[in-house]
Amino acid sequence: MTQPTRATPEQWTYSEYCRLPDDGNRYEVLDGEVLVTPAPTPHHQKVVQRLLVSLLDYVEDRGLGWVFQDVDLLLAPGHFLRPDLMVVPGAQRQGITDRGVEVPPALVVEVLSPSTSTIDREKKPRGYLEFGVPTYWVVDPFEGVVWMWDSNAGPDQPRREDQRVRWTMGEEAEPFEAAVGGLVAPL
Repeated sequence: MTQPTRATPEQWTYSEYCRLPDDGNRYEVLDGEVLVTPAPTPHHQKVVQRLLVSLLDYVEDRGLGWVFQDVDLLLAPGHFLRPDLMVVPGAQRQGITDRGVEVPPALVVEVLSPSTSTIDREKKPRGYLEFGVPTYWVVDPFEGVVWMWDSNAGPDQPRREDQRVRWTMGEEAEPFEAAVGGLVAPL
């Protein structure tokens, strides 16, 4: 199914975005382009679940904020994304609305699927970092790696981790850590 693209991202309104079909595909709008991806595979969902459980333990059990799965991220007019996971700091509570998350999360995570490789690794890093997301991960279960973008390094300098991911939220002394192999293990 081909979706129309707009000349400028500002032409997309939230109500137009909400009218995109509810047909099992995931629809996002980035830079005026509608991104359409099919429903995720069972392996993809299992990787998301493993990450979700790990991040919930780190973030919510310590009272640092909230972890969301498959919720709209509304960072600017005409840019409507739906990452696999995102972490919103406790201080940003006012940005969690009935529409979705309307503030930059501390962390955005996408789990790679064959159909999303170019989008997740080439288009989204720049967009997320430009909108103030300090850390963006792409988990590649096929290669067994996590690509990590940091706002300090910029969109062209991802770090490749194949052993352990490590991330600290705010002033929390103890970092989040997880073995990459455990996250991306097959079913």
